Amino acid sequence: MRDRFEASLPARWKAPLVAGALAALSPVLLLAPRGVPAEAGRPLVTAFVVVQAAALWWLGARPAVVTAVAVVSGAALQFLVPTAGPGIALVVLSTFAWLRPARTSLWAAAGAAAVLGATAGAGGHGVAAVLWPVAAVLAWSWGALGRAWAARRQAEARRVVLEERARIARELHDVLAHTVSVMVVQAAAADDVFDSSPEKARQAVRSLEASGREALVELRRFVRTVRLLDGETAAVPEGDALVPQPSLADLDRLAGRVESAGLPVRVVLDGLEDADVPPGVALSAYRIVQESLTNALRHARASVAVVTVRARDGGLTVEVRDDGKGGRSAWTGGSGQGVAGMRERAALLGGTLEASPDPAGGFRVRAHLPLEDTA
Repeated sequence: MRDRFEASLPARWKAPLVAGALAALSPVLLLAPRGVPAEAGRPLVTAFVVVQAAALWWLGARPAVVTAVAVVSGAALQFLVPTAGPGIALVVLSTFAWLRPARTSLWAAAGAAAVLGATAGAGGHGVAAVLWPVAAVLAWSWGALGRAWAARRQAEARRVVLEERARIARELHDVLAHTVSVMVVQAAAADDVFDSSPEKARQAVRSLEASGREALVELRRFVRTVRLLDGETAAVPEGDALVPQPSLADLDRLAGRVESAGLPVRVVLDGLEDADVPPGVALSAYRIVQESLTNALRHARASVAVVTVRARDGGLTVEVRDDGKGGRSAWTGGSGQGVAGMRERAALLGGTLEASPDPAGGFRVRAHLPLEDTA
């Protein structure tokens, strides 16, 4: 799988990195170099310390170049002052492995192991010629593991955002499909009685306005949620208070809107007063009822619909029946996406949903949603 993790060092870290490196390398300046006179060796050691620390200023912008400089200058320090080792070269190598994918940084580990091992061998330190290459590989591994861990966290965060966007898309579909359907029916009713019964036409127009206002509130909520997912601070406009997500307590209001559009609805609630229905289950049940009534209103040519919500034996059963004559293809609008969306809602909660013609006539949607945590 391609490594899509993006890592970077903030610019504000430049000065602290350089200062920390100088502080860590300062004890090396007190050590006597070997193989060269002190008056010549100390300036060389000081120069390599300064180069190794100063290079960190460009670590975020040029990590490959800085890593190469740190390894080479560290090898020089190791040769002149064996007890100091390669300075901060291994720390830089580990950081490079965190900043860049393994396929890019692996060459740096191989190069550092070769350079440090060869330098130690040239200085006559056989044990160090083995230990420093091993240390280089371990330093690279530590950075690569840190990158993999951070990449997993980023991928999980991205997955959560995508799932939330999918949930919002489902919610938006349900809200708009229902509201627009009701508005179309109300507008048609107003047109039918506009000349013969102006008062009824006026009432239909008022219901149409109320449905439109409710749709706008829902849209504002969804837009605000999407902005928050994108990291924006979505301010709440004055007079536009946050509206809670609908639940089973709002079924009567939903039935009233559908009735105003011309389809009488009867709601039967059983056992809900003693049941602890989680908000997510209640919202899904509401949306299933909403989608079912929307399809019955638009496609089934029904004269009545009955909604039954029953809590029993650790589960919530939602059933919507209508006496429509349109059959399955008419009820689903031909595409079946409404049924697919409801079935997906139920499945996400560990439940099931059946949608089929009712043997007694009309169409029936029946969903079973568990009340316990299925995770």
